[in-house]
Amino acid sequence: MRFPKLAFFMFVVCLVVYLTYVKRHYDDSKPPASDQLPKHRMDTHKQSTSAQVVSENFQYGIMFDAGSTGTRIHIFKFQIEPNEAPKLAHETFKAIKPGLSAYADDPEKSKEGLLELLNVAKETVPETLWSSSPVMLRATAGLRLLPGEKATILLDKVREAFSESLFLYKPASVSIMDGADEGMSAWITVNFLLGGLHGTETPTVGMLDLGGGSTQITFSLQEEKTIQTLPIDYVTSFQMFNISHALYSHSYLGLGLMSARLAVLGGIEAEPLAGPHELVSPCLAPDYSGQWEHAEILYTVKGQKAGEPIYETCLTKVEKMIYKRVRKIEGVKDMDFYAFSYYYDKAVDLGLIDESTGGAVRVGDYIEGAKKVCNNMSAGGIKESPFLCLDLTYISVLLQELDFPPDKELKLARQINNVETSWALGATFHCIESLRKHGTC
Repeated sequence: MRFPKLAFFMFVVCLVVYLTYVKRHYDDSKPPASDQLPKHRMDTHKQSTSAQVVSENFQYGIMFDAGSTGTRIHIFKFQIEPNEAPKLAHETFKAIKPGLSAYADDPEKSKEGLLELLNVAKETVPETLWSSSPVMLRATAGLRLLPGEKATILLDKVREAFSESLFLYKPASVSIMDGADEGMSAWITVNFLLGGLHGTETPTVGMLDLGGGSTQITFSLQEEKTIQTLPIDYVTSFQMFNISHALYSHSYLGLGLMSARLAVLGGIEAEPLAGPHELVSPCLAPDYSGQWEHAEILYTVKGQKAGEPIYETCLTKVEKMIYKRVRKIEGVKDMDFYAFSYYYDKAVDLGLIDESTGGAVRVGDYIEGAKKVCNNMSAGGIKESPFLCLDLTYISVLLQELDFPPDKELKLARQINNVETSWALGATFHCIESLRKHGTC
């Protein structure tokens, strides 16, 4: 009887051993539940690495341009590579109306438009990069003309909106930009797009901008002795791509084309004419009579009686108006210059350049164009814009007062490498560089 019991016992032991082996083998072959965590961690690491690559390869900058007629947002995406100058990879743009200054008496309403534009930025910039993407606002003419307290309140509303946006925000990045800063920022834009800031052998170019109320000239200063002779307010120094730049940058307020036109006609800025009085000018066709609106004031203007040669008489008026208001700077005739805004528009009106592609003109082209248009009016020929004679005469005198000779060639462009030549790009890039080096812009 013992043998069967022993056999049964041995059978049970073998069965337990077998079942234990099978279970262990099955468990070893089955992926453990804990395997899911390493897999998840690996995906997280991959995602983190991907975000890091995006962060290392691209930098976003968000610039609000608060002008007099509207607010525009520029979202610039820069491609960053080690030991190379950044490149502009993409720009997203949107504009809304009216401008911030329209909310001077109800500043709380200004936040609605700001939030709309901030949402555009959030749709454009990856969320992982919001905290490293600076948001900035620069206000121009609209806020400059407001009483100080009203402008300050509006800028505080901007700061409130920006501080809640989750983008990288510094209080100093919201400000009113003066004319010299505008000129410097436009200079950075042009030379960044042309490659003159990238530490290569490409020389920088100067910049001329003719707006409605002011005109700017900006160029790089090479000679230390020249720098020492200039008023300190005319010289701006900054560093970009580890290269120091000393710029001559000056804005002539009141010498923009519209303000100059009013002055030549005999009007005074911000003072409407009383009653039926008219502005009579030799720069207009003798039989011309019409109305012209400037700075929300409607003027009545008409030409002088026939008899005097229009070009010579108009030239005398312009020269008298601009006399001693512009500073000549030695050396500009030997530098390459780009010219923008009304310089471009009036060259298009003359047929000197194509409206879409731009081109190059000589200062003498403006001089000859002024003579042709003015004499055409004097002869009673086909009339162009009633102010074209005056505008061209003024541009030709202004350029010569800045010490550009008639044979000096200027390059005219609205875009460089398919990018708008706006000050916004230069201001954004300068701010990013300042944040990186000094923690403020």
